[in-house]
Formats: sequence, structure tokens, C-alpha cells
Amino acid sequence: MSSSTAEQSATGATASVAHTGLKRIADFFDDFAPVEARWRRRNRTYHRLIESLMRFYVPPGARVLEIGSGAGDLLAALQPSRGVGIDVSPRMVETAAEKHPELEFVCTAGEDFVRDDEFDFIVLSDLVPFADDLLVLFENAARMSNPRTRIVLHSYSQLWRPVIRLAEFLHLKSRLPLRNWLAPQDIRNLLGLAGFEVVTFSRRVLFPKRIPFVTNFLNGVLGNIWPFTYLCLTHWFVARPAPERLAEDLSVSVVVPCRNEAGMVGEIIERIPDMGTRTDIVFVEGGSTDGTRQEIERQIGLHPDRRLSLYVQSGRGKADAVRLGFEKADGDVLMILDADLTVAPEDLPKFYDALLSGRAQLGNGSRLVYDLEPRAMRFLNIAGNKAFAVLFGFLIGQWVKDTLCGTKALHRRDYEAIAANRAYFGELDPFGDFDLLLGSARLSLKIRDMPVRYGARRYGTTNISRFEHGWLLLRMSALAFKKLKIDPVRV
Repeated sequence: MSSSTAEQSATGATASVAHTGLKRIADFFDDFAPVEARWRRRNRTYHRLIESLMRFYVPPGARVLEIGSGAGDLLAALQPSRGVGIDVSPRMVETAAEKHPELEFVCTAGEDFVRDDEFDFIVLSDLVPFADDLLVLFENAARMSNPRTRIVLHSYSQLWRPVIRLAEFLHLKSRLPLRNWLAPQDIRNLLGLAGFEVVTFSRRVLFPKRIPFVTNFLNGVLGNIWPFTYLCLTHWFVARPAPERLAEDLSVSVVVPCRNEAGMVGEIIERIPDMGTRTDIVFVEGGSTDGTRQEIERQIGLHPDRRLSLYVQSGRGKADAVRLGFEKADGDVLMILDADLTVAPEDLPKFYDALLSGRAQLGNGSRLVYDLEPRAMRFLNIAGNKAFAVLFGFLIGQWVKDTLCGTKALHRRDYEAIAANRAYFGELDPFGDFDLLLGSARLSLKIRDMPVRYGARRYGTTNISRFEHGWLLLRMSALAFKKLKIDPVRV
């Protein structure tokens, strides 16, 4: 959008700042516009941290609306395929249009801006302190959202109020007309009233100034450890429109990794229920010594009425088997069922319903809600699962009670997005569970625990080595901490 077009938009939108409070904000930033770049340079560490965190949540090439876009630098840093910025200050809009002519800027308030359009991400960066009516603003954002839109917003912590005032007094920070100091609970409530559901909440940026090595340590490590998280400058929300049930049923593919499970194959086929428009069962076998592959082939011949297939993995491990199965499966919904049937196949429709209703985007089986059957899980396994659950809840910002249950379900399109970004976390995961959990968290998908009954194994022996695989999972957790907590705030 050219600067002349921006000026026309600014002239036509004068009425949008008629609210007394917004008019004062617009007048202030009109006067502030000539010196905004100088103050931004003086506090470039803070702005670089915000840009880095936003880029973590908003991938390049998305359709992005920024409400309160200022001079447009953050919107440009997100590299959108289509970027629209709105701001109440005509001079800030003119500056943004001149600096970033590839983007569109409109002079108006978020409380007044509604367009017959949809965006992948709606960004509110440092806007909450200046807004006139956040509920109306969020409701307008909801009108420009689709079920996969994400709202990403951050605001200042009230604990920093005296620090910010002191910094302004000492001319270390520009003096801004901050008038809203909302608690996280207030923002969560307003989002809920506007029809949004919070996916993740976090506190970030413990130290907004640049000291070599110290800044990265404070923000990437110490700022992510309780109780120091409560001292962070900003709190961050990622929210999605409240889910609605899909109008049509979907097809389902159940992937069953099988290694030395010959005695369970027939029961698997008999017990997996029909779901959606059709249900496929995709067996993936590799390295069996008990005739599992031959038994699967025999059972396929005995059940011509069911959609059954077999694929032989060239690699090793459950994660490799799951990825092969998902690659070959063509259902709209992809599920994993362990072949030992320690989780009952009859629980799978619950996962399907959770996805179809929109309440979950990754259905994660949880074996730790109900009592376990005798001998179903050893004490050390229970302790390890609970420890990893606490760790991963902290890492991904969503509650997950059982990270290692093999039963999971998600939409095909979401799995394809996870697979496309798999290189971000690497290939350490031996089971595929962390691949899906971390990938879903990276994409801000809603993860829901699905309680399942967990029974004792009735055939064969487990393929899991508690200590060897436990060490791998610790390494995976350390990598996740680096990728999810440290890397986004490196400066």
C-alpha cells in the first residue's frame, strides 16, 4: 500500500478515533512518530526479543493482521504472504506505509475495524495497555477468524509497573500513555467472552537489556524456572476460536505398529470398531521373530470385509513404524493403537468424537487417570511417566498427564504440518509420542488428554527398555527445552 493510499485511509478514518481515550492515544503517537525509530534503537534488545518470540508462533508466509501495528516493523519481520496493519495514529500509519510498501496499513482502531476477510494469525503486540474496549476488539477479531486462526498477544506484567515508570523517569524508555494493566486472568476471561479458547499461556522476557551471555541465560534459562517465571516482564497468550463440531463425518486410518505380536493380530481386527465414513487398519511390521508378518497376511485373507493393509518398515523402532503408517494411510483422521491391546480398541471412538467436535486437535491417551490393572505398569514406569508429564507440561504450556501412552489421534492435515516441521526438533524420539506432542505444541494445536483404561499385556514381552529409552527421553526433553524456551529468546 502506498503512502498516499495510507493518507487517504487516515483521512477517511478520523471518525474511528472519536472515543476520547483513543483520540488521546492517537494524538500522542502522532507526536511520537518522528522519534519512534530512535527510541526503538535504544531499546532494540526488547524489540528483538519480541520479534523472535512472535516468529516462533507465526511462521513465514501466513496471512497476518496486526492490531496496533505502529511503524510496521514487527509485521514486516513476520514475513507474511499478506500482511495488514491497523493503528489509530495517522502519522504512524504513514511511516509504516513508507517503510514497508509491500504491506497494507489502515488508520483505524481495533474496536472499529472489521473486514469481510479471514487471517491465519491476528497479532496484538504491546496493544493491551492502550486499548479502549478489549472485549469489542476481541469480538471484531473473532469475525475475521476461521477455526484454524490463532490470536497471539502479549502484555506487560503488573509487577513491572514501578520498574517501567522508573525507566521512563530516567529516560531509559520512552514515556508512553499506558492505562491498562490487566492481569492474565482478566485477559483470559475477555478472550473467553469473545469466543476464544486459550491454547497456551507463558511468561517471557526476564531481562530486556543486552549484556553478552547474561541476557540469554536470564531469558532462556532462569526466566523459565519457577519462581523466576513470575518476575518476567511480559505474559503471552495463544488462543483459538472456540471449537464447533464438524458438519460431516470423516474417514479414519488406525495405524498399528506390530513387532512380535502375532498372538494379537486377529483380536485387533475383530475389536477395532467402525468409525466415521470408513475405518482402515494399517499394520506396520518390522523385525519380528514370531511370525507376525505371516499372521497379518493370513488375517487379511480371512477378513475381506475390512479395509486392511500391511507395510514392512525398512528402519527400526516404533517412531519409524508410525511415520511409515501415517505416510501410507489415507484417512482424514489418523490414529495409533499399540498392538499389545493394553489400551482397549473400544476407546478409539472417544478420540474420533473429540476431534470431530473440535475440542481436541491432538487426542492424547492418558493411562494415569483411572486405576491401573495389576501388573499393567511397573512402579518405575509410573514414576517416570509422571515426571515426564510435569516436565512436558512446563515445556509446551499445555497440561499432558501421560506423555508416553501409545494411543493418539489427530487430523491428517495437522500431522502433515507436524511432519513438515520435524527438522526443528530432530530425530531423537524413539516412540513417536514426543514427535506428535512437541510438533503439536510448536503449531499451537489444542492437546487434550483422553482417559483410557490400561491393562496388563497378555502376549509377548515389551519392546521398551526403561533405562535406555529413559535416557533418550531425557535427551529429547533437554532438546525440547532448548528449542521451546531458549532459542526463541536468543539475542
